[in-house]
Amino acid sequence: MDLVKNIALWCSPAGWSGLAILFVSAVFAIAFVMFCLYVQYIHMKYDHIPGPPRDSFLFGHIAMLQKVMRDDGLVHDTFLEWAEKYGPVVRLNSFHTVVLLVSSPESNKEILMSSKYPKDPFVYKRLFNLFGTRFLGTGLLTDSDHDHWYRQRRILDPVFSNSYLRGLTRSFNERADFLVEKLEEKAESKTPVSMLRMINCLTMDVIAKVGFGMELDLLNNTESYFIKATCLCLQGMIHSLRNPLFALYPWNWKFIKHVKLSVQLIRKTGAECIAKRKRAIQQGEEVPKDILTHILKCAEVEKDEDLEQMLDNFVTFFIAEILAKLRKEVDDVIGSKQEIEYEDIGKLTYLSQVLKESLRLYPPAPGTSRLVAEDIILDGINIPGGAVVTVSSYVCGRLGTFFNDPLRFDPDRFHPHAEKPYFCYFPFALGPRSCLGQNFSQIEAKIVMAKLLQRFELDLIPGQSFGIEDTGSLRPQGGVICTVRSRSHAHD
Repeated sequence: MDLVKNIALWCSPAGWSGLAILFVSAVFAIAFVMFCLYVQYIHMKYDHIPGPPRDSFLFGHIAMLQKVMRDDGLVHDTFLEWAEKYGPVVRLNSFHTVVLLVSSPESNKEILMSSKYPKDPFVYKRLFNLFGTRFLGTGLLTDSDHDHWYRQRRILDPVFSNSYLRGLTRSFNERADFLVEKLEEKAESKTPVSMLRMINCLTMDVIAKVGFGMELDLLNNTESYFIKATCLCLQGMIHSLRNPLFALYPWNWKFIKHVKLSVQLIRKTGAECIAKRKRAIQQGEEVPKDILTHILKCAEVEKDEDLEQMLDNFVTFFIAEILAKLRKEVDDVIGSKQEIEYEDIGKLTYLSQVLKESLRLYPPAPGTSRLVAEDIILDGINIPGGAVVTVSSYVCGRLGTFFNDPLRFDPDRFHPHAEKPYFCYFPFALGPRSCLGQNFSQIEAKIVMAKLLQRFELDLIPGQSFGIEDTGSLRPQGGVICTVRSRSHAHD
């Protein structure tokens, strides 16, 4: 009788539901056990490599890094401490993945100078979509397919050549003069100014104008939607990369919604810009000889007019004694000239040293990662294939092994006659995947720096934080709030 009742119960809808729940639970339990066994296998495979103790069997070092960020710390400083403590190869765990932080010149050269180590698909494919919305796609920064990346790079190389950049100096000067005008107004009204915000606006204005023919005029509109959207995208990118579970927490959903809207807004702006330029070219109108025109004409020749690909690259292009020496050099080379010429830039030797030393301590992109598919040996340690290797310009630039008194700001490290750093200074990466726009950005920076030194004295307002904020690129936390005074010769 009991057997009949049990059979009847199992055959009822309630019984089937119970069996289904039991079956799903059993499958989940088996899958979880299998995953744990795989994690244990990964630990056994890589645990001979030095590294800090794991906080958790499953989560590895995630909790430790999350705590650093919650406390407004900089994870790159933690990486620096681990490199000093554990050596040139440091192991980090996250679930079933292993990331190796390398910091020796030989390893940097091996990983960065060879095309056989592709960009880490796990990291860069997560930037294809940001919270489910196409973000950087397969642009130059994120494309892990070497052949496809090489075709893109070949198209863009001519617009970053020295001959092309020489022709951009007038545009750089014009934009820098807009900044000078704004700072003159601040100097006359004795109003403190956030140099971080002003330089960010100038940089985006330059990229928009010389790259895509767009007039954003951000120096007159510092509250622009474009700036806010870009900042939100960068913040979302950092959260997405550093916390795999970020999108699962309900309290993050409002922020994620704003990030997705920002991505859509930037891509929409790019689509409108591309469509407008294509119409102008097709109608035979005169168009600027900028990056966008070059991309469209090359795409037409190569029969490769992929709008989404073009948008991917549109989004990618948009993220005391020393001062006395600098001013003397600028006064000697530039004098009171209004326009800085291309030839003048090469004569600003000490300014170049100051810029390089700034990039050593504060590289804009503090690191990059590559996938090592096959077994290799780095610094005498056997590295099994399948690991992700991260090369940190921030760590290498601050290690006493390579730079004496590394936290001291000393531009003479880059004196023309000083010994050159050997694969331990690479603020724009190295090798075939080095930053395409590094010369562009350095010419722009030198012109802006020279004009500021020529015209103004900037004094930091006391009490500001000198901390660093990681928003996809490193920037000062305090905003660099300054008082501005015109130099006397600017009024001669």
